[in-house]
Amino acid sequence: MTLWTAPTHELGAERLRAVREMLDDAFDGEFSDEDWDHALGGLHAWTEDEWGVAAHGSLVMRRVLHHGRSYRVGYVEAVAVRAELRRQGLGGRIMGELERAIDGAYAFGALSASEGGAGLYRGRGWRLWRGRIETLSPAGIVRLPDEEDSTYLWPAAGRPLPDPAEPLVFDWRDGDVM
Repeated sequence: MTLWTAPTHELGAERLRAVREMLDDAFDGEFSDEDWDHALGGLHAWTEDEWGVAAHGSLVMRRVLHHGRSYRVGYVEAVAVRAELRRQGLGGRIMGELERAIDGAYAFGALSASEGGAGLYRGRGWRLWRGRIETLSPAGIVRLPDEEDSTYLWPAAGRPLPDPAEPLVFDWRDGDVM
């Protein structure tokens, strides 16, 4: 299967609809409108076969405050493979393209992994964040303790990762912040 990459605006309405339908199926109906919104506006990587979109992931820019600095971070969203095609390397191919983009454009990569997806990320060198996770909400900085055991970072192009002694403070967004 050919692996494609393109920014959201180049996918077109029909392909975006097909990606959304695949994500709804892959996440068993648990992929919300906010989740979809989080996946838009950046770079998409996907494969297709004769039955449609087979695998997908997207990369969006987020701002993360850490130790007095604001970082441009490549945040991975909406990674999924159609059920009948899982465990065949498609997720790894998608992640390879997104990691390449992180290496070229961001200070580091970040994502929030489900229990089922964490093995893919760990196996590729993503590292579980061992520090606090917070968000800069409309009410001020709020800790997100539920995200502290599922947030993984990618050391872009071999650059050092942030110091876990200081929190990562992610930008605010509607729906799940992470």
